[in-house]
This record gives sequence, C-alpha cells and structure tokens, in this order.
Amino acid sequence: MVAQFLGLKLRLFGNLFRRSPWQVVGIVIGLLYGLAVAAGIFALLVGLRFVDDGLGSIRDGIVVAGSLVVLGFLLIPLMTGIDDSMDPRKFAVMGIPNRQLSLGLAVSALIGVPAIVLTIVLLGTIVTWSRGPGETVSAVLSAALLLATCMLGSRVSTSIASFLLATRRAREIAGIVGVLLLVMFAPVTVLVVNLDWSLYGTGFIGGLSSILGWTPLGAAWSAPGDAAGGDWGAALLKLLEAAAFLLVLWVAWQALVSRMLVSPGREAVAKEYGGLGWFDRLPNNAAGAIAARSLTYWRRDPRYGMSLVMIPVIPVLVILPLAFAGVPVQALALLPVPLMCIFLGWALHNDVAFDHTAIWLHVVSGTRGMADRMGRLVPAILVGIPLIGIGSCISVAVYGDWGAFPAVLGVSTCILLTGLGFSSYSSARFPYPASKPGDSPFTQPQASDTAAALIQSVTLVGSVILSLPAIGFAVLGLFVNPVWLLPSLASGVVVGLLTLWGGIWLGGRTFDARGPEMLASALRA
Repeated sequence: MVAQFLGLKLRLFGNLFRRSPWQVVGIVIGLLYGLAVAAGIFALLVGLRFVDDGLGSIRDGIVVAGSLVVLGFLLIPLMTGIDDSMDPRKFAVMGIPNRQLSLGLAVSALIGVPAIVLTIVLLGTIVTWSRGPGETVSAVLSAALLLATCMLGSRVSTSIASFLLATRRAREIAGIVGVLLLVMFAPVTVLVVNLDWSLYGTGFIGGLSSILGWTPLGAAWSAPGDAAGGDWGAALLKLLEAAAFLLVLWVAWQALVSRMLVSPGREAVAKEYGGLGWFDRLPNNAAGAIAARSLTYWRRDPRYGMSLVMIPVIPVLVILPLAFAGVPVQALALLPVPLMCIFLGWALHNDVAFDHTAIWLHVVSGTRGMADRMGRLVPAILVGIPLIGIGSCISVAVYGDWGAFPAVLGVSTCILLTGLGFSSYSSARFPYPASKPGDSPFTQPQASDTAAALIQSVTLVGSVILSLPAIGFAVLGLFVNPVWLLPSLASGVVVGLLTLWGGIWLGGRTFDARGPEMLASALRA
C-alpha cells in the first residue's frame, strides 16, 4: 500500500512538468534553486566535520537554524493554506483502513522538493557529527527523527488548515495574520543586525540554543552535538523527547485522517442581516447613502480591513529601529499619531477603483460628485477623530509634557485632512487598477505604467508638504519657545480644512466631468 502511494505521488510530481512551457521553466528554476541552496549548506556542514575546536558553537548554530526549519514546516501550511494533492478525503470512497491510509499518505510526503532539500541538509549533519561510532549513530537517529517530524508535521498542519482555511474569509484572515507576524518580525531583524556579534554574538546564540535544545523544535538537532561533546545523558534525553514529539504528531495525524474521512469540507456560513444597517442611521440623501455604503465596505471588505490593520503597525516599524539606534523614547512618543494619520488619509487615494464596475451606478444615476466625495470620507473621519483625540493624549502622556498637546493635535489633524483632500481629488482623476471586489487583498493587478507609483507618492508626500507650517511651528514650540505651540494647532486646522474642502470641490467637479472615463478605466482593470 505504501508503494502505491509513493507511485501516485511520483506521478503527481511528474505531472508538474507537463504544464505550459513557462510554468515548467519556473518549476525547474525553483527546483534548481532549492537544490543549490541545499548543496551549499551540505558543503558547509561537511566542512565543519574537520573543525575540532568550538564544537559548542557549531552545535548552537545548527540548533538555532534547525529549530527555525522545523517551525517553518509546522506553521507555513497554517498561514498559507497550501493546496493538498493527497488530501485524505480524496480516498474516502476506497475503503482503505485508517492506519494504512495514514501511513501511506505520511510516507508519500517524502516525494517533493522540501523533502529532498531537507534530506540533503540532514545528510550533511550526519557528516558533521560523525566523529565516532556512537556520535554517528546519534546523528543518524536524529536525522531520521527530524525528517519524519518535519514531513509529518507539515501533513498535520496542512490537514488542520484544510478545516480552518476552507473559506475565503478564513484564508484572508490567516494571510493578514501572517503578514502582521512578518511585519512584527522586522524589529527583531533590526535588533539582530545591530547586535555587536563580536562581543555578544556567541552568548546570544548560545543562550537561545540552550533553550531551543530542550524543546521539540531543537531537541533532535542538539542531541548529536551533545553526544560529540561527551554529554551522553542530555543526548539520550533529547532523542527520547524528539521521539515522543514524533509519536504525538503520529497520533494527531491518525486522528485527523479518521476525522477527515467522515467530514466534508468546511463551507462558509451565509450570514443573515436584519434591517438596512448604516442606511437606516444616516441621512436619506446621496451623500448619506454613499457614506453608509462606504462604512459597510470598511467593516466587511477585506481590502479595507487590510489597510486598517496595517495603519497601527507602521509606527512600530518606524519607531522600534529608531529606539534601537538610541533615539530617546520621549521624543519618539510624539510620532505614532502623525504617522498613522498619514496612511489613514492616504488609504482613500484610489477608492473609486475599489468599486470596479459598480461605479456605473453613480454614473447612470447622475450622482453629484460633491456627494460622492463627501460620502466616501465619512469612514476615515470617524476613525480619525478618536485616533487623533485618544492617540494624542497617550502620546503626550508618554512624552511627559502636556504643553505639547496642541502641537500633536494640530500636526495630526493637518496631515489627516490634507491627505483626505489629496485623496478626494486623486481617486477621481487618477484611478489605477486595484484588487477587485471579492478578491484577496494581497492580489494587485499590474498598472500599465509608472503612473500608479507616481500617484501614490504624490498623495503621500503632498499631505506632508502642506503640513510643514504646522510641523515647523510644533518644532519651534518644543525646542525654542512654547508660544509657537498654539499657532501649530491653528495653522494645522486651517490648512487641513482648506485642503480638505478644496480636494472635495475639485474632486467633485472632476467626478462630474470624468464619469465615463472612470467607468472605462474600471472595465479595463
């Protein structure tokens, strides 16, 4: 039975090379790249075999890197929802006993690029630790346990993902969470890069290895190194821990296969909505209807949800590297709210394109451009008001001087309102292709030229340029004379309101004049 599953997986793998020529080229390039990386790591590990000094450092490096590999096999399927060509449910009608089916599907995971690359690397670790008969046996056992753990762990994660990520909304949420995790990992990368490795590197890696080496992620990677260093008790315990973790994965895999054989795929549950929602609460006119529709979009459409999720993350990406570089936290406390306001105002710069062909309803119904422009701004303003009010209070409290409150309030208000003013005009005059309704927020059509990048840059930088008076007064008030703090607030509010009104007026006229062109642009996207 196992041989039949291996033959089936080999045929599926071979079918990858029967696609279109360009797809085959991409597959071959990916395969060659993976093999090249594996060969490079193998050569490095073989070279370490002849290094007699610093066995502890070699072990620590292998444990840390190997733990990340195991973690990747466990988490990546959960984040991406990889399509499973050997899904157990495809064999439900064949009457195969659960144990045989579980074993066959688990062994078939050995056919594939990840398994080949991992096998080459594990062979390199065997060479690295082959410093005696006992050490070689320990390395072989560890390599076998790691290969089985990674393959079975990926099968378990893929099956769990088939339940959790069966619906489009679940996959989008998982994708957003994955992006957030990657984004939040950036400060860690900055910290690692800025670390003085000549002074602290060995201690950092050693401390991390001592922790990971006693976890299921790193136990099998650490055991051969402990054996080579003479610590046979720790090596044996870690091999037992790795074997126990593999047993847990095997039990979980059998339970999942048994469940999947009798369970259909998860289907999205259609929600039932009562009433008209925001349409019942807002004025009964064109601007109110558009505002209600925009508020509904911002709550349900993952394309807007992704933008809202990323807005509070951006200050973290900016502030943490500056903090690691030695900038005082007191000064950095004033940055988060203006940074979030920049991207909140910029979020609407291509709002018309998000409607796609539905914009024709506005065109054929004769909707006034001013009503369209004002209605689309309501969600951003409703988010921006508490963001500026509450965020400014928190920032000033951390800063330690409430005299700075007018400056933070003025700069943030100016940046948000000028950004919305620019967006009100640019979304009507320069719409460019965007992800369509119902598509994943991570899909982005290619624009025909560099216009998209130029539009994004102008709308983003323009709001900052118009806010320079308020920013200048704030700087003078904070570092020269507090008398300039109130002018910062006044100039920020005045410039922001004027720019917002000008953007609404000019964007409304543009919307009235370019309705057919906007519809044609949506049809071409």
